[in-house]
Amino acid sequence: MNPQAKLIFVVSLLLGTTITISSSHWIMAWAGLEINTLAILPLISKSHHPRAIEAATKYFLVQATASTLLLFASMVNAWSTGQWDITQLTSPISCAILTAAIAMKLGLVPFHFWFPEVLQGSPLTTGLLLSTALKFPPITLLYMAHHSLDTTLLTIMAIFSVAMGGWMGLNQTQIRKILAFSSISHLGWMAIIIAYNPKLTLLNFYLYSLMTAAVFLTFHSTKALKLSTLMTSWTKTPALNAALLLTLLSLAGLPPLTGFLPKWLIIQELTKQSMAPAAAMISMLSLLGLFFYLRLAYCATITLPPHTTNHMKQWHTNKPIPPLIATLVTASIMLLPISPMVSTIA
Repeated sequence: MNPQAKLIFVVSLLLGTTITISSSHWIMAWAGLEINTLAILPLISKSHHPRAIEAATKYFLVQATASTLLLFASMVNAWSTGQWDITQLTSPISCAILTAAIAMKLGLVPFHFWFPEVLQGSPLTTGLLLSTALKFPPITLLYMAHHSLDTTLLTIMAIFSVAMGGWMGLNQTQIRKILAFSSISHLGWMAIIIAYNPKLTLLNFYLYSLMTAAVFLTFHSTKALKLSTLMTSWTKTPALNAALLLTLLSLAGLPPLTGFLPKWLIIQELTKQSMAPAAAMISMLSLLGLFFYLRLAYCATITLPPHTTNHMKQWHTNKPIPPLIATLVTASIMLLPISPMVSTIA
C-alpha cells in the first residue's frame, strides 16, 4: 500500500476515534464511528486476497447496520425527550436498541458472528487495530450512557459472550480466530460490570489492549498464523517465545500476572452488588478460554509437533527483540503490584 494512503487512513482512524470519544451529541458520535469504519476498510482489504475482500465486505455490512441502529436509537430518544445529549438517554426503547447496536459493533453475543471471520481475513497489524483501537469508541459510548442501560440484558449477553468465546475457541487451529474468540470472551467481562462500575470496564479494556498488543506483535514478529507454524517458531526466537508463554497466561487471567487484576476487581465488585452467582458463573466459564490459551502456550514454547511437519525450522537468528514488544510483554506480566492503587481509584 502507498505510504501516503496508509498515513491518511491512520490519521482518519485517530480523527474518528477522537470525534466519538469527545462528543456529547449523538450525530457527532455517529459521524466519528463512520469515519473509523471507512478508514479501516482499505487496511483490511489491502492484500487483494479473496478472503480479505470478503472480510472487508462483512465488516462494512455489519458496521453499517450497527450505525443505522445507533442513529435510529438516538432519533427515537430525541423524539421522546427532545434532546440529543448522549448522557440523557431515558427512553427504554432507545436503550435496548442502543445496546444491540453497540453489541453489534463490539462483537458481543449474539452479534459475534462477524468478528472471527473478519479477523481471519485481515493482516495481524490490522487485526490488532480491530481488536483494540476500534473497540474503544463504542465502549466510550457505553461508558457515557451506562446509567441508562438494562443491567439484566447486559449480564445475560456478558455470560453468553464468555461462554461462546471459550467454547468456540476450543477447536480452532488458526491463531487469529483464537484471538478473536478471546476478544469476545474479554468483552463479556467488560459488559457485565459497566452498569455498576464503568471505571473497571475501562481498566479491563486498557489492560486487555496492552496484553493483546503484546501477543499480536509477537505473532507478527515470528510470522506465525497457525498452530503448526507456531510449533516451529520457538527455534527462531526462543526468548520471545518464552515471554509469549507468560503473556498468554496473563491474557487468560492467571495470578500473579497482570491479567488477573481486572478479573479480581470485577469479581469483587459483582460480589458487592449481590451478584455472586453471576460472578461464579462467569469465572467458571472463563476456564474454557484457559484451555486454548494453554494450548497456544504449549505449542509456542514446549514441544515440536509429534508428527512430521512441512514447515522448515529456522534456528536461532541474531535479530533482537523490538523494544516496543519487550516493553508490552513486560507490562503484560508485571503490573499486578499496582492493584492497591487501582482499587483506590476504582
